[in-house]
Amino acid sequence: MSSPDYLERNVENWTRWNARSSDDRAGEVWASEMTWGVFHVPESELDVLGDVAGLDVVELGCGTAYFSAWLARAGARPVGVDPTPAQLETARRLQAETGIQFPLVEAAGEDVPLPSASFDLALSEYGASIWADPYRWIPEAARLLRTGGRLVFLRNSTLVMLCMPETGVAEPTLLRPQFGMYRLEWPDDDGGGVEFQLPHGPLIDVLTSSGFAVERLVELQAPEGAEDPGPYSYVTAEWARQWPNEEIWVARKVDRVAA
Repeated sequence: MSSPDYLERNVENWTRWNARSSDDRAGEVWASEMTWGVFHVPESELDVLGDVAGLDVVELGCGTAYFSAWLARAGARPVGVDPTPAQLETARRLQAETGIQFPLVEAAGEDVPLPSASFDLALSEYGASIWADPYRWIPEAARLLRTGGRLVFLRNSTLVMLCMPETGVAEPTLLRPQFGMYRLEWPDDDGGGVEFQLPHGPLIDVLTSSGFAVERLVELQAPEGAEDPGPYSYVTAEWARQWPNEEIWVARKVDRVAA
């Protein structure tokens, strides 16, 4: 499979992010409890993953691999996959410092050099879920999963993307059309990079055509007393207390693939 045209640009983007903030924060995040999203909603409250002990897990777009580290502490057998060498180097440093060991694979989520039907859970938390083309990475996740395995991914909500200006934070008004929303290219002065944001209808279509049945959609709300997120300041806590800024999708690989 040929490398997508946006891959090099996104790797450059995340290499800059790693030098700017991700590397400094990684140790703190590795040591924290398992949470979701920029407002750190605890997994213990949402119960999205359930008991992961003994599960084979692949994290697509793992970054500094803090989610894989959380899963390893919970008894899972994770494998972290990411295309950015700087991010994986930070993950390896944290592995050496903490003693939490699991495989790390340098690869894009659209084309993973791992065997088919090898995992019980495929996970993406702001990794492949927004930085890879859903028409490529979701079928790849299906290939990696055993029948009955789950795909769980966190991404920006459709609503927050509709309220997102070219620069700055989400506004309480619609700023872009929903129909046709797919590939978004951000200006270099706002971090750069190429994201993919499908509305719910097309996203459900690609999930079902890849062999998944959607089981759950969790729309995240900023908790009372939450502060505005630090380096990822695309939304305020006030906005996210009124509307969902993030959503977690849970889908299960079934026996059939839709015609």
